[in-house]
Amino acid sequence: MAAIAVLPALGLAALLPAAASAAPPAQPQRPVCPGPVALDYGRCHAQVVTDARGAPNAASTPTGYGPAQFHGAYQLPASASTAQTIAIVDAYDDPKIESDLAAYSATFGLPACTTANGCFSKVNQSGAPGPYPNANSGWALEIALDVEVAHAICPNCKILLVEASSNSLANLAAAVNTAAKLGATEISNSYGGSEFSSEVNDSAYNHPGIAVTVASGDSGYGAFGYPAASPYVVAVGGTTLSLGPGNAYGGETAWSGAGSGCSSYLAAPAWQVADPSWALTGCGAKRGVADVAADANPSTGAAVYDTVRYQGRSGWFQVGGTSLSSPLIAGVFALAGGASSAYPAAGLYFHQLDSPATLHDVTSGSNGTCSTIMCRGAAHYDGPTGVGTPNGVGAF
Repeated sequence: MAAIAVLPALGLAALLPAAASAAPPAQPQRPVCPGPVALDYGRCHAQVVTDARGAPNAASTPTGYGPAQFHGAYQLPASASTAQTIAIVDAYDDPKIESDLAAYSATFGLPACTTANGCFSKVNQSGAPGPYPNANSGWALEIALDVEVAHAICPNCKILLVEASSNSLANLAAAVNTAAKLGATEISNSYGGSEFSSEVNDSAYNHPGIAVTVASGDSGYGAFGYPAASPYVVAVGGTTLSLGPGNAYGGETAWSGAGSGCSSYLAAPAWQVADPSWALTGCGAKRGVADVAADANPSTGAAVYDTVRYQGRSGWFQVGGTSLSSPLIAGVFALAGGASSAYPAAGLYFHQLDSPATLHDVTSGSNGTCSTIMCRGAAHYDGPTGVGTPNGVGAF
């Protein structure tokens, strides 16, 4: 599918990099939801840019990439051609998300997405419009990232926020099932926990015909966890995205924090085993993470507006992590018209071979040390970036 005109760069002059194809310099950052967490619980995979003392930077104007940067670099259409609903599944409540989304939209010249106009809706994990869980400042920043990035990528998509009662994997899984029941065409999950042996029996993420995206994690090689390991999902890794002139694509490398590796329990789907590079993964018959990737480095992260005070600060934050790449890829699936097969990860592997120009092959960068392609960018498939990043929506 050919890309069409991208969004206008409204209010983005301060966000443009000075160099044509050099990534911004590395900036200090910290996990928004620090781990580790107990077994059977997940943590969000957002990373926020901080000052030299580790306090999150908060500004009165945007810093980081906005809609024009992502649309320009990935050659994305301005809107979806068919009705789509992107569900965001997160834990706890963000009581200010609708007003923060309104401020984000106004700043970047995006159409309003509100409860009143039918674009935005928020429910608890049972699917009811309240009561909502307790507020949590870390997860509120995660929610702001997810909702705003989804709207930035697909401005005419509906956004459904499903708030799990807690960060237990059981509650998050219940929220995923609710999103599917309520008609979501894409479900983004920017969290994860440790793998566990009974995950082989978990069907919460098995929703044929829905693009279920899951962040691969922010702790590098060998630290991807669950539900990224589920064979039913699109596991989304991370890159460092550089921009060229006019927000054109300037290149990508594997981000050092992108989660990747071989599952301890789950079998690789047929489309992974059939990949010509599979023998180089060292995974054998086990599921490999990730499947695809997008920008995740906080130093090239997204501008996020959040007025739920995080570490005592509010305003515009710069946030990355694979929590950024998951809703970004969910938005790309939405722009493409939704899942094109029961399990849309399969199509990504097919297009990598059949239509390689529809994906950027990320062949450099590393997220750890290993003897295989599961910890470094490589031609065709690799662990940190899967089969690559979007170049238009043709692969989706």
